[in-house]
Amino acid sequence: MASGDFILGIDLGTTNSLVGVVDSGFPILLADAEGSRSTPSAVHYGRDGSVAVGSAALRQRVLDPARTVTSVKRLIGRREGEGDWRPPYDLRVLGTTAVEVSAAILKHLRTVAEMAMETTITRAVITVPAFFNDAQRIATKRAGELAGLIVERILAEPTAAALAYGLDKLGERKKIAVFDLGGGTFDVSILEMRDGVFQVLATAGDTELGGDDIDRLLAQHVWETSAQGQSVWFEQLSAEVQVRLVTAAEAAKKKLSSEATVRIELPFLWQGQSLEREITRADLDKIAGPWAERTRQHCWRAMTDAKIKPEDLDEVLLVGGSTRMPLVRQVAQDIFGREPNVSQSPDEAIARGAVIHAGMLSGALQQVILLDVTPLSLGIETFGGLMNVIIPRNTTIPSKAGEMFTNAVANQESMLVRVLQGERELAKDNWELGRVEVPFPAGPRGSARVGVQYSIDANGILQVLARDTAMNHDVVLEIQNTAVDVDDAKVEAMISESVEHAFDDMNERIWTEARLKAEELLPAVDQALAQLGCEVDLAEAQRIQSSAAKVRLLLKADVHDARALKQANAELDDATQSLAVLLMDKAMEEALARKGLA
Repeated sequence: MASGDFILGIDLGTTNSLVGVVDSGFPILLADAEGSRSTPSAVHYGRDGSVAVGSAALRQRVLDPARTVTSVKRLIGRREGEGDWRPPYDLRVLGTTAVEVSAAILKHLRTVAEMAMETTITRAVITVPAFFNDAQRIATKRAGELAGLIVERILAEPTAAALAYGLDKLGERKKIAVFDLGGGTFDVSILEMRDGVFQVLATAGDTELGGDDIDRLLAQHVWETSAQGQSVWFEQLSAEVQVRLVTAAEAAKKKLSSEATVRIELPFLWQGQSLEREITRADLDKIAGPWAERTRQHCWRAMTDAKIKPEDLDEVLLVGGSTRMPLVRQVAQDIFGREPNVSQSPDEAIARGAVIHAGMLSGALQQVILLDVTPLSLGIETFGGLMNVIIPRNTTIPSKAGEMFTNAVANQESMLVRVLQGERELAKDNWELGRVEVPFPAGPRGSARVGVQYSIDANGILQVLARDTAMNHDVVLEIQNTAVDVDDAKVEAMISESVEHAFDDMNERIWTEARLKAEELLPAVDQALAQLGCEVDLAEAQRIQSSAAKVRLLLKADVHDARALKQANAELDDATQSLAVLLMDKAMEEALARKGLA
């Protein structure tokens, strides 16, 4: 393979990142100058303007936590204040952004690869959690571009993991669950592998659930059960002391995966006093129990969405460093009813899958078709404040879909297209991704025609096209990260609320649709009765007026009885059938009379 044909496979992780290439037909992960394939996802900004990445940056964290950025993956593509996680540093004070920090890590990985391969490499595949939204995917791609890379594909981590495990089983038909618990995020995906096609059937997860959380929980426990911790809360400690405790807790957690007991020793930790504490695996399991259990609901939802049961699965793959914990492995085994597959390193599976996919794109490896899904529904707000779904949740991507809309009000000169993401029936209960105004010539109600098309590419990035068909005027909406009003920590709440409020939401949708129908029907009936006057039979007129009065009464009622209003509309529709015939006859007579006069 020519040097210019190399495409990097990069796992841009919360805690650690890895890079590799396919060389001579083999996917390999590349080591840095220190001989390590794993690079800490850390960047230190020195007061003298220097920037250190990886292990060199991590060594500065205890001494200078306010200027050492870690776990930036939890911040990328998000608005300020979103989510519950708060880092011990302020990117604004450091004069940088999450995208720029990620770019520094990617640039370092690119340098590692170029030194190992002794050539310039400018193309890459970068992995992201399956539950990353559009803004986070765009931000990750932008970070790659800032690092001087052409990002060929943004690849979902569970799909990458399945590739790493399944490259030698492409001829088989299997259903696989990928349980991916890393340093900062959790994903579970159900995939089907058949004849060289990987199709994601369903995905679920939480972008604020990972090993970082258990490190902090264990650090709090160690401090607050110590003699010093009886008088000072963990949150009241300086950033330096907190970082020392969290670093020690992380090291203890890793040792407890293979040992029953570890000892934490932190000399001169606080006010000249040292901390010494013994921690057992039982202690860790008790602290981590609720944290690990949070994965269960996501797994069941993914299986429900994929319409499978645990016994339908052929494999359960564990991915991510946090799955080394015996407790996590036991929880996964309980959920899926089978012993998980741990045949590959959970720390390297995603990176290896990214390298494999990069090799496929470069032509160095056999081509496999990857079919991912979108985790939440995408739609548009329609008249009455309803959510009209254009691309349903768990639709295979790349995908393209659209609908035609018209003006709901006479003399309307434009249409506001609000791009929504979520699972609720009413627009106000979903998240707005962006909006665009589409102008068109004023005219009667229903005269305008605006086509709206949603297109999600293979990276899961959304583009919206709105077209006024009368003037052939197109407006393309590029969803930028600053325009996305989505808090990833609330993704789980969004889906849970959609189930919890399903009945009320559907009742409100039916009510709104019935109200709009009634508000359209009543003026038309009044106008028809006034126009026809005495031509309408008295008994029939009374029946129509009685039906109309019932509709008006239901519209004014404090309690929204959607089904009653829908039934009343149907009765009014039925009562006005002969009235409609009379109107048609009268219109025909008038048309013929005008023609005769002409």
